[in-house]
Amino acid sequence: MRYCVNIGPVGENETVLFGQERGCTEFEQRLLRFGAPSAERVTPGDDEVLYVLSGTGRATIGGDAADLTAGTAAYVASGTPWHVDEANDLRLLSVLVRDPLPAGATTHAVVDLAEVEVAGATAGRQFRLLATPAVGCASVTQFLGYIPVGRAPDHFHTYDEVVYVLSGEGTLHVGGETAPLRPGSAVHLPARLVHCLENTGPQEMQVLGVFRPAGSPAEAYYPDGTPAVAAAG
Repeated sequence: MRYCVNIGPVGENETVLFGQERGCTEFEQRLLRFGAPSAERVTPGDDEVLYVLSGTGRATIGGDAADLTAGTAAYVASGTPWHVDEANDLRLLSVLVRDPLPAGATTHAVVDLAEVEVAGATAGRQFRLLATPAVGCASVTQFLGYIPVGRAPDHFHTYDEVVYVLSGEGTLHVGGETAPLRPGSAVHLPARLVHCLENTGPQEMQVLGVFRPAGSPAEAYYPDGTPAVAAAG
């Protein structure tokens, strides 16, 4: 299926999951690996949102020091330098945001997952907001989603989204096709693509999503265009 990538173990320092060559023009979704301090990194034309998948480390982002542990998220505006100062088997998920909105006064931010409240979405699903316009990230919303066992109704979003499976097992359903989902699976969901991410169990599935334009992960529509109803959260 063109909307899903399942990769095996890889040893490179950088692996592109979705980008222009796979029809994803809004983003480039990448895995980054650091075992030692890095050179300065900067993207002159793209914003970048980061999420620590595993390992520990320390980075300097826009001149400010930041501790990196699993669950740490960060927003880095176009042209803002950052580098890794210390790394212990550090793995990051990076999403480059093409042609971002102009940065305001805030060019970078670090978000601690433990300090973010849980909100409700459709079919018993929940989420935590990470890099968003509230912290200066004007172009996209980055979130951690929690999907219970079961299959939600087919639906679509009006935003373009890339998703990375952090934990759990499931299936992606699109247009009569299916693809297995497991930790490390990457998914691109173009705007208005009718789909469903099913959690086949036995445990909760956790996914990291980035979408634009920024908004709420709870915004969804059934195939007939009627709004899906968010659960109380």
